[in-house]
This record gives sequence, C-alpha cells and structure tokens, in this order.
Amino acid sequence: MKVESKLFLYLALFFLPLGPIYGVWNRGEDLAGPIALFLTSLLAALVSFYLTVTGRNFTDRPEDNPAALISEQEGDYGFFTPYSWWPFWLGLSAAVCFAGLAVGWWLFIIGASFGVVALVGWTFEHYKGEYAN
Repeated sequence: MKVESKLFLYLALFFLPLGPIYGVWNRGEDLAGPIALFLTSLLAALVSFYLTVTGRNFTDRPEDNPAALISEQEGDYGFFTPYSWWPFWLGLSAAVCFAGLAVGWWLFIIGASFGVVALVGWTFEHYKGEYAN
C-alpha cells in the first residue's frame, strides 16, 4: 500500500496550491472552485493517511515488492458465465430507465420492470436448486 499512499499524497500536494491559484486566476468571482480544490486536497490527504496507517498492519503485498513475480498475486477471481445474454438485457433495461428519466416516468417503470426480470434471470442463471431449469 506504499505506492497508493504516495500517489494520494502527491495528489494532495498537487491540489493544495491549486485552490489559491484558481482563486487569483478568476479574480475571486468564483468561491466554489478554490473551496472544492481545497476539499479535494483534504480528501486525497485523508485517503493517503488511511492507506499509510492500514499498510503498517499488513505484510508487504506483491505489488509493493518490485522483484515480485506475477504468479505471486494470481488467484481465483470467481466464476463468470461465458455467452450469457442476461447482462445485455439488464444493460438495455438500464438504458430504458435512464431514457425514462428524460422522457417520462411511464418509460422508467417499463424499464425497471424489465430490469427486475433481467436481474433475477442473471442471478439465478446457474441455480442448481429445487426449481432449476
């Protein structure tokens, strides 16, 4: 976690002087920009602090060792269904839902109902229980 904590520390140090620079550049007309940049710097510092403290409690990961092999990190990432059509239908119903936010609630309700069916279908695609296909 050393690399990640250094990355967020560099981001905090980058965003910290940008707030006053942005405030001077726009002649103080926009107060939200410098405040947002300052808060972004604080957020990056918070994440850097968290990763530094958490990294002390763990042994070094393969990502922290420059001489580590790729095989040290490999592992099981889960089971993914090849050639499944359910993600397509779920994405299509999500697109209909987002279009329904712009067009009207009736289209959102249609997309949400198809989305529920697609989500249940994708969830139980490999179900081996009592009511399996």
